[in-house]
Amino acid sequence: MKKLGGAGGRGGRGGPPTERKKMPISEAREVILEIELEKLLEKVDLKKEAVTAAEETGIVFIDEIDKICSSRDFNSKSADASAEGVQRDLLPLVEGTTISTKYGNVNTDYMLFIGSGAFHAVKPSDMLPELQGRLPIRVELNGLTEDDLYKILTVPEANTEGVELRFEDEALRQIAKTAAHLNRTVENIGARRLHTVMERIMEEISFQAAEMEQESEVVVTKDLVKERLSDILTKSDLSKYIL
Repeated sequence: MKKLGGAGGRGGRGGPPTERKKMPISEAREVILEIELEKLLEKVDLKKEAVTAAEETGIVFIDEIDKICSSRDFNSKSADASAEGVQRDLLPLVEGTTISTKYGNVNTDYMLFIGSGAFHAVKPSDMLPELQGRLPIRVELNGLTEDDLYKILTVPEANTEGVELRFEDEALRQIAKTAAHLNRTVENIGARRLHTVMERIMEEISFQAAEMEQESEVVVTKDLVKERLSDILTKSDLSKYIL
């Protein structure tokens, strides 16, 4: 890229400083595109547009809302007071209020609030009645089945960084079956159970992969899955006897 001119407006008279450069057409197209976009954006107040969009079509997703609930049968007053305090702080936002942000005031009257949680230890009815009233639509999702877990294992693409990792279909079915079994017998934590299962299977393979040659192939079989997960299944069988 070679400089041909200096600063100054057209002919050096007024206007913003400019600089003349010589470059290929392929590069010039990107530069011109950036200049034209800047010209268009100068006429738009992006902060104001963003605040308006958030107020009119904003969606606030509150994950693990069950963590700020406490069972009415629970004896700890401090935990109960803390959970109730968080809910009371959240209540004005859901009801509709104006909050101050670094981009200006934002009104939450027309925002859509969605809360989700596992609700293993508590129930939605343990929330403050006022907060329940502001979240009137309740939907209960079914737990992930063995087929759902199998799809999670097979549909996404994974990057194995130079080592080809291949799972036999029987091995994937066994992984999904084990994860579904653990969710039923220990605690239903959904797809996160796959992380626990896969971590146990891949523990040794991950360490060995660093010493393998590029484009090496590792095949995970059904027998290997059973071998690596045998101790997890044994512990889960004993867990029901622990008080």
